[in-house]
Amino acid sequence: MPALDGIRILDLSQYEAGPSCTQAMALLGAEVVKIERPEVGEPGRGVGGFTDDSPYFLYWNSNKRSVVIDLTSTEGRDILLRLLPKYDIVVENYGPGVAKKLGLDYDTLSSIHPSLIYASVKGFGSTGPYADYKSFDMVAQAASGAFSVTGEADGTPMRPGPTLGDTGTGMQLGMAILAAYIQRLRTGKGQQIEISMQEAMTYYMRTMIALGTAFGKEATPRTGTGLSPDINMYACKPFGPNDYFYFVVATPRMWESLCNVMKDVGLESDSRFGSPTARIKNAAAFREVIEGWASDYTKYEVMQMLADGGVPCSAVLDTADLMTDPHLRARGFVEKISHPAWGDVELLGFPSRLSESHVDFSAAPQLGEGTDDILRKDLKLSEAELSQLRESGAIGQ
Repeated sequence: MPALDGIRILDLSQYEAGPSCTQAMALLGAEVVKIERPEVGEPGRGVGGFTDDSPYFLYWNSNKRSVVIDLTSTEGRDILLRLLPKYDIVVENYGPGVAKKLGLDYDTLSSIHPSLIYASVKGFGSTGPYADYKSFDMVAQAASGAFSVTGEADGTPMRPGPTLGDTGTGMQLGMAILAAYIQRLRTGKGQQIEISMQEAMTYYMRTMIALGTAFGKEATPRTGTGLSPDINMYACKPFGPNDYFYFVVATPRMWESLCNVMKDVGLESDSRFGSPTARIKNAAAFREVIEGWASDYTKYEVMQMLADGGVPCSAVLDTADLMTDPHLRARGFVEKISHPAWGDVELLGFPSRLSESHVDFSAAPQLGEGTDDILRKDLKLSEAELSQLRESGAIGQ
């Protein structure tokens, strides 16, 4: 049985911070019904210049149902309020003040459904000087300090590539929702959950803060690709834009392992590299030796030699490499789906593996494909009633 079987979620969220949370819960077995606006759906469908069903949307909305309701209309809002008691959880990441303007805020919904768990993602939270500021992933990362520690020491702050401000927030929200659900099982009470994207991102900054700020007295510096020559990235054959490998030599044993793998270049006997301090002092020479050795090997070959020798190491995989990576494919992490707009395509899967819970990976829904089915099942609406609601524009075609 899927771990979250029986849990029902109304997903009012858009883009990534909310959808990443609800998708994770769907892949753990929850039933997620995504409420979308008529004609265009949620804006994530068009990310990347697509008119509908963008790859971005497919990645964050698998295993969900799509129901089209016009929440700006009285009739459409009434449908949502009638659906509400059938569900355990509502997730929203509207901009500041939007949920209240629509009459879909926690106070309103909990008065109808007292045991409701109502989860909100806000850029900066609902209180404080920044409460009315809008946010996206990059804004949250800038506000968390992540930009400030990324980039070369003598360069400008840089945006980290992964969308941690969105998905990192979504994963923390999912944990909070499950905690609230467990509490509800004990007490019968629902509650409101709020997560600030800025605050969620600072959770991922704690190591950098701890190592470099003297408890907030100074700013942690940027360190480029590594803290030292022992923890860094090096180029290898054939020297393309992503032909690099990364290793971590954090202990004397790891240094011994590196020397053993690279015994032909005499690292162990070279006085310039006899200690971590010496390697820092002679970082340019160390890089020259490492990259000279690696010039005969591809990043995968280097990875295998170093990892087999006991050195923590990885090839620097690019986003295309991930889809063909033999390890990910051997573990079944690359999922094949069939989608009406795209045909058969492959997507990366879900990392959590539960021995007693399995959920098949399914494609993101087309806009409104579940509208009639959900409204028939949950509200017992007749064909005539569905037709009338479509004609009035309260629900999608």
